[in-house]
Amino acid sequence: MNKIDFENDEWLYEIKPKTSNFSLNLKEVWRYRDLLLLFVKRDIVTVYKQTILGPLWYFIQPLFTAITFTIIFNNVAGIETGSIPPFLFNLAGIIIWNYFTACLNETSDTFKKNANIFGKVYFPRVIMPMSIVITNLLKLGIQFLIFIGFYIFYLSKGLENTLSATILFFPLLVVIMGMLGLGLGMIISSMVTKYRDLTFLVSFGVQLLMYVSAVMYPMALIKEKLPQLGWIIEYNPLAYVVETSRFILLNEGTISISGLVYTVIVTILVFLFGLVIFNRTEKSFIDTV
Repeated sequence: MNKIDFENDEWLYEIKPKTSNFSLNLKEVWRYRDLLLLFVKRDIVTVYKQTILGPLWYFIQPLFTAITFTIIFNNVAGIETGSIPPFLFNLAGIIIWNYFTACLNETSDTFKKNANIFGKVYFPRVIMPMSIVITNLLKLGIQFLIFIGFYIFYLSKGLENTLSATILFFPLLVVIMGMLGLGLGMIISSMVTKYRDLTFLVSFGVQLLMYVSAVMYPMALIKEKLPQLGWIIEYNPLAYVVETSRFILLNEGTISISGLVYTVIVTILVFLFGLVIFNRTEKSFIDTV
């Protein structure tokens, strides 16, 4: 009988613990790219599958939010938006803000919601939050088309063209919002495995965060009217992204280079910290969920 030489055999795959908590393991993610696309398709199809209006909710939510903000903050509270129609001003802030909140809310429940899958099948766990970010990019694209539609409408009503070459930087703002939402979501999802109450606090906390992120008002207004609270806005990286996106789309507001640099630094730190916490939790979360 011939002796089998196992030492010289080359294994196709080798499953072993992560050697670094900072690793995204993109090579393995690429190997499972079909699964990633499957999760993206699942998220798009199943969310509104049994609803009456279906995908129309992608259109309805930002429109109703923009209308509500226009009535309450512009018509009642009297917040000025310069030469930009208040509805368009609010819509420009809402579409980028919705992308962040969708990434954060859906990622923050990753371990709890997918415990059954994680406990039975092996695949890179980071695929799940990555699929959420990609899915919400499609939603963002739909909502951006809504903005373009109303922008063209207001152009026909006499609005001066505000778009310029700076719109090429808009995708960078989307990347920042996606990374920030993903990083915070991974941190919260890891904590939810032990502290279930965080699930209920996230949606409430995001609503409060919106009011200090310059979504429905210019940053300069708060600094002028409420200087004692201006520091809250200045230290909020989300406010700089929202303000910059409105400047790029509507030429309204200002761009703070120092604020954007601060935002990029915070985003990278939050993302890396979230990745470390996520990778550490992945090894033992099944015992606590």
